[in-house]
Amino acid sequence: MNYITSKIAKEILNSQSEEIFLNLDLNKTEKKEKILIDREKKIAKFPEGDVSFDILKKIAKDEGHIYFIKDGEVFKAAISNNGYYKLVPTIPPTIEINGIRMHRTKEVNPYEDTLNKINAVKVKKGEKVLDTCMGLGYTAIEAYRRGAEVITIEKNPNVLELAKINPYSEELFKGGIKIILGDAYDVIKRFKDEEFDVVIHDPPRFSLAGHLYSEEFYKEIFRVLKPGGRLFHYVGNPGKKYRGKDLQKGVMERLRKVGFVNVKRVEEALGVVAVKPRD
Repeated sequence: MNYITSKIAKEILNSQSEEIFLNLDLNKTEKKEKILIDREKKIAKFPEGDVSFDILKKIAKDEGHIYFIKDGEVFKAAISNNGYYKLVPTIPPTIEINGIRMHRTKEVNPYEDTLNKINAVKVKKGEKVLDTCMGLGYTAIEAYRRGAEVITIEKNPNVLELAKINPYSEELFKGGIKIILGDAYDVIKRFKDEEFDVVIHDPPRFSLAGHLYSEEFYKEIFRVLKPGGRLFHYVGNPGKKYRGKDLQKGVMERLRKVGFVNVKRVEEALGVVAVKPRD
């Protein structure tokens, strides 16, 4: 697919040449494609199809969305179905659900955010990893690249469809990573005791998925981890700056209560790590 952002549309419309070379894969690679500009017909000829100047003008004004060309037609990378889901043109893209972004995009980009989570539990070759909340799959992909066997869970089919559109999520669908569609709260009960070396738990905010911060769910994480297994739990710091709340503290207390040890904050990843004891 060819991807069009506001920046790309503006470059084409402002070009004085009959052709322009631009990156059309959201900077996943450094490859540039040739786009022919026909001012008489008022179209830009992309490798995947022609786009009218009128459409490009609309895209140029829309800095918050990603568009793509498929089968000669232009589509917005967004879904309106029980909420509004869209790919946001950060590099790499993040997903936004009803105005809430699923990755950090201010202090770090989504890829750096992923590395902070993976590095917090030092995923190694040959380990088995459970990624509880897939999203665009960056965490699952990075764990797989490091040689781990990866199972990832995604509750929302709309999110899964956006991942299929996102070029940075392609590795999810090449057969090496197992994807399970369902609520992690229920899916985790299917796994055997002591099945995983690492669990990476990156749930939606507490107000949207409080059950994934519960003692009951933490008991299941503890159960499926091998002795010595590691957990990274993204928490964020909602409310701490302005209301003095410390959600991480409550998470840490519940993790210790179900049996985890070495429970520590990981400031750069806005989360908590914990270990299942060997004895």
